[in-house]
Amino acid sequence: MVKKKVAEKKEFSEEAKDSTQRASASQKKKFDFSKLNYWMVASVVLAIVLLVMVSFNSLSTISAKSAGNKAIELAEMSGLDLVVDGVDDFGNFYGVNYTIQGQSGVLHMTKDGKYIGQMTEFPKKSSVTGSAVQDVPIDVPKSDKPKVELYVWGYCPYGVQMQGPMAQVAQLLKANADFEIVPYYDGHGPFETQQNKIQLCIQKLAKDKYWSYAAKFVSDVYPKCASNKTELCDKIESTKVMKALGIDSTAVMSCVVKDGDSLYSAAQAKASAIGVQGSPTVTINGVIAQVSRSAEAVKTAICSAFNNVPSTCSSKLDSSSAAAAGNCN
Repeated sequence: MVKKKVAEKKEFSEEAKDSTQRASASQKKKFDFSKLNYWMVASVVLAIVLLVMVSFNSLSTISAKSAGNKAIELAEMSGLDLVVDGVDDFGNFYGVNYTIQGQSGVLHMTKDGKYIGQMTEFPKKSSVTGSAVQDVPIDVPKSDKPKVELYVWGYCPYGVQMQGPMAQVAQLLKANADFEIVPYYDGHGPFETQQNKIQLCIQKLAKDKYWSYAAKFVSDVYPKCASNKTELCDKIESTKVMKALGIDSTAVMSCVVKDGDSLYSAAQAKASAIGVQGSPTVTINGVIAQVSRSAEAVKTAICSAFNNVPSTCSSKLDSSSAAAAGNCN
């Protein structure tokens, strides 16, 4: 069974210390944003990581608000204008959701404020000068029946934010493309582990009804159980949805007990193999694609991967970005 990744404290090498000193010496320099590219941004974030690890050695536990403010201060040191979109509490660490020059990402910070690291990468093919996230041009192999995979944490609000639009597209293109959910991590605790296994088992036992379940999970289960954070809430509400959709809930929960571990381990290994670093991550024909969280954007990206585009691709779906439901606090 693949072991879950755990955050570990790492000692710095002399080379890392030298890099930190160089970053500190140049921290007041301002970047020309018109020339900024993603590799620059990624380099700056790495510099921020080094600065934090060296600078915050004696802090006690900080609040979520303080974690967000700290991220802003550190970005300012490197000449970046960072906006905090929210802070998620993952138990032993915070996830600081941020936007820099219209591009979104997540920084993980331990609760003592000592360590910070980037969870998701910036897109590598899109301009950073816009005011909103832009879709990266899809450069994936075309096929007769595209394979679409959505990698999420079961209760990650941003994964849920993509799950709704993906469910709409899956219902539209289910005869033309192969859709799969890959819940690969459970940073929120046992109730998320259970939901990950439930979704994997529904795909195994009732795949044709999975995306109907996904849509109802977003609207019915998540709002109640993301804040409750108990396995009991997750099981009760998920069972209600399964019964309403004609899914054999008894068989699914039996699968969770008997096959859940192996299915979940396979999902984790799959995510690791292709380098998934954040929730949500969309792949089309095995290639990671940066796609806006709207049904129309997801449909357009998938339809670009057909050898022969089906007529259903001409259907117009909701083009508004879904809002993150609930919270992780």
